Amino acid sequence: MKQSRKTRFMVQMAVLSAMSVLLVYLVHFPIFPAAPFLEYDPADIPILIGTFLFGPLGGLIITGVASVLQGVTVSASSGIIGIMMHFFATGSFVIVAGLLYRRFHTRKGAIVALAAGSLTMTVVMVIWNLIMTPIFMGTPRAAVVAMLVPVIIPFNLIKTTVNSIITFAVYKSVSRFVDAEFAKKKAAKAEM
Repeated sequence: MKQSRKTRFMVQMAVLSAMSVLLVYLVHFPIFPAAPFLEYDPADIPILIGTFLFGPLGGLIITGVASVLQGVTVSASSGIIGIMMHFFATGSFVIVAGLLYRRFHTRKGAIVALAAGSLTMTVVMVIWNLIMTPIFMGTPRAAVVAMLVPVIIPFNLIKTTVNSIITFAVYKSVSRFVDAEFAKKKAAKAEM
């Protein structure tokens, strides 16, 4: 029985990781013409759903797998820096949102968790952009600082807010589906 749960857990996490990579492949577009390299993508939605289903550690594992898969396929040009930025940005969101949602497992708790995760990720991305963008793009740090208020902060707030709203809208349906599938398989095994 324990092996079945572990297998189910691993399969669900793999599916969510694959969905994350597929979403970034299918949907990505710049929001601010001044920074076309900053593209919105919904890749964090399956990761956040996984975080709410499996907790912050599960969400962090999905984030790690998705970051590496995305970094060697869809976003291969960003290399190790892209993988690191994705992992630390989404990972910060996942840890904060996952811990809060675990503690306050209600609709209001989910809203607070997603809002706090959004703000955390925005702050983390400010720091990472200040450190990594000059290295990755060869841009002077002063140019990055000049982009913080008009571009980088709004971009991250928009991206995390949109992904949070979609996650909030679909999470309960997804969790009911996952629970129903688990109940069906459990009932089928009990009949054997």
